[in-house]
Order: sequence, then structure tokens, then C-alpha cells
Amino acid sequence: MQPATATSWASLPTEMKFAIVELLQVHDVRAFARVDKEAYSLAVPAMWRSVVLKSLEAMQSYLGNVPPSYHRYTRQLSICTKSVADLPTGTATFDRALLSDQCLRLLAQCTQLEQLTLHLGGALENAVIPCFESLHALRVLSVNHCGDEQQSPLSERFVVSIAASVPNLEELSLDRIARSAVHAHELIGTYPYVPVVTGDETIPPHALLGNDLSLPSLLRLPTLKKLRIRDTHLGDRDWALTPIRCSLQFLDLGSCCYETQEFNRVCTERIVGNVGRSVDHFSLNTAISTDTYAFEKPKETPLQKLRKIHLTPLFPVENVVDTLTTLSGSPIEELSVRCHEDDVDDMCGALEDFLTMRVERSDTDFYKHLSHIEVATVKDICDDASFIGRAHAFRLPGAADPAAAVQRLQDFLQDIRASCDAATAAACGGKGSCPR
Repeated sequence: MQPATATSWASLPTEMKFAIVELLQVHDVRAFARVDKEAYSLAVPAMWRSVVLKSLEAMQSYLGNVPPSYHRYTRQLSICTKSVADLPTGTATFDRALLSDQCLRLLAQCTQLEQLTLHLGGALENAVIPCFESLHALRVLSVNHCGDEQQSPLSERFVVSIAASVPNLEELSLDRIARSAVHAHELIGTYPYVPVVTGDETIPPHALLGNDLSLPSLLRLPTLKKLRIRDTHLGDRDWALTPIRCSLQFLDLGSCCYETQEFNRVCTERIVGNVGRSVDHFSLNTAISTDTYAFEKPKETPLQKLRKIHLTPLFPVENVVDTLTTLSGSPIEELSVRCHEDDVDDMCGALEDFLTMRVERSDTDFYKHLSHIEVATVKDICDDASFIGRAHAFRLPGAADPAAAVQRLQDFLQDIRASCDAATAAACGGKGSCPR
């Protein structure tokens, strides 16, 4: 057999070189780009694949210094319209005309964009909306309002029009979107004085949705599979009446800080009742009661495809057991929980009550498919991603005897408590538990 001969980098086909560069980490790509002119040319697509513009000044500098021809390589783009001077205070400087022009220029050149995140201080000019029609590769869109809700609210009509303009949108995430007076006139001047946008009736009708650009109209987008709405008023009754044109697989509904917990619960149940037939993964901020079934269509088999439940740090601990019991008719296989470190004892107690109930009812269909539980603590109650320590995974025994199952559960929950205590002590310099 002839020995294999080494192949030099120079002899490799250009396509293979590009494929190799794509496998490198960002810092390695930048180092590789400094080797020679050929290396720089090969590294350009990888260096501009993911772009994060953290401020207004960063976007201005980017547009002024990066060749427009490089923008076609961008697949993931994040834009924030806050000025650097405003970042420490949390306010946002928002020159609508200037920002609209800059966003229009940039998006028009990012022809292969797949994922876009917009942190906006307010609505852009209506002229920006049509540019989303040409983003055929865009699948994931996030729109977050980072401005003052009272001074410059971000209109639902503007956001819905943008989402509906994306030809192949599959995942949509919205934060702090304000209701429009066109669709929520009952909120104007009434307690609890939810921010309402006026003057947005100038947004032109959409080819698909017409002039009905309210939040519930998102359910008419045929390609939509994942929907996340946080810190937004969801009181529009059309959530229960809008015909479903999409097949939602993931649903994450937050609550409105201006409304009561009971009001938010009813809003969540109304939406779940309309879209629950296709949802596979459900993220919860508010409790769910048996009243959910009053909205459900059909009522006999609510949430018939639900396999995963996620409880966020905002979910009320006292409602864990009754909410999970309400959802027991679904074929749930996985349960994930995020809670603040101060709530870990109460959360573990609630999970222990729930799983003990499951063991006691092992002869029924009560969560017979549940096989995996994950619990993690977070640093901030509004943060669903910043874990303290590691996430704890628990595999439920199948045909094990009830006593062994309960003992294993107790060990699992004790491990969570111990880990949280250790993380708290470390944060306090090893001096023990922090004062509550």
C-alpha cells in the first residue's frame, strides 16, 4: 500500500478552504485573517456572519466603515438604537428619521439574513416596513422595546406589519409592545392606564392582514411555528376569535405589569384555548386553572400535543401543583423549572408535593409520560437564562416501587438546595448564607 501523501493548504480547493474557516471560532477566524491577503478573503464571510451593534454609535460606525459588499455575508444581526451616553441610565435617544434611514440601508444590504434582533426605542418610519418583504432567508425575528413606554411606545400595528411582511418567518419574539388605540380604544384614559399608542393609523394596510394589525392577527401568519410575547398587554378578546392559520409548536406568554395576576391568567387561558391544539412546548409565567377548558376548542382534549412545560422565574410558586394538575390531561414528557435562589426551598417543596401525588396516582394516567425534570436557579427573577451553578436533571423511574421513587425525589431536591446554598455562600465571599 502506498503511504498517504500530505496535502498542502495551497493545493486545497477554494470551497474546502471556506468550509474549514467556517469551523473556526470567532477569535481564531480573526487571527487567521491576518496571515495574508488570501486568508483575509477567505475569512471575510465568517467574520461578518454574526454582527452585534450594541448602540446607535456602533451602527453609525459600522455603516461608515464596513464595505456594503460585506453585508451579504451576514446571517445573524442584532441592532440596538440606544446611544452610548444613555446606556447607564436605561433611557434611549431616538431620532426616528435618522434611525429609519440607517436601518433601511443596512437591512436592504443584508440579503441573506436568517436571524434579526431589534432593540428599538420606538417605532421606525413606515417606509422601513416594505424592506422586510425582500428578506426571504429570515426565519427568526425578535423585536424588543428599549425606550420609555410613556414617551415613545412601540406600536403593535408597526410590529405586526413587520412580522407579516417577512415571507418565511418561523420564530417571533416580542417584548414590551404597546397596544394601539385603533384596536384597544377601551384602554384609553381608564385605570390601570396601560400605555396606548395613538397616531399609528397611518401604517398602511398589509397585503395579507389588511388593516387588522392587532397582536392576535399574528395567528394568521401561515409559516409561524414559535411565538414568544413578554411584558405586553394581552387583553385583546380577538385572541380567542382569530382564525388560526399557523401551526404553533412553541408558545411563551408573559404577563403585563399594569394588570393583576388574575387578569393575566385569563388572558393566557384565552390564547391557549385557541392555539393549544398544535402546541408542543409551553412556557408559563402565569398560573393555569381548569377555567382554561372554557376557552378550549375542543374541550374534551385540551393541549393534546403538549410534551414540554417550562415554568419561568416569574411563575408563582404557590400555583405550581394546581397548574400542573390542570395540565395533566396532556402527554407531557419533560418539565423544566427556573426559580430565583430565594424561592428554591418553596419550589422544591411544590415539586415534591406534585411528584408525590404522581406516585400515589401511578395507577391512573396522571403524568404517565413524564420522564425528565430539570430545575435551575437564576440570579435575577426576570432572567430566564443566567443560571447559578448548574441545572439539575432528574430522571423519573419507570416501574420502580413508590418508596424508592419518593426517596430518589427527596435526594434530588436536597441536591438542588445544597447547590443553591453553596452558590450563595460563594457569592458572599465564603462567609455563609447572605442575609435575605
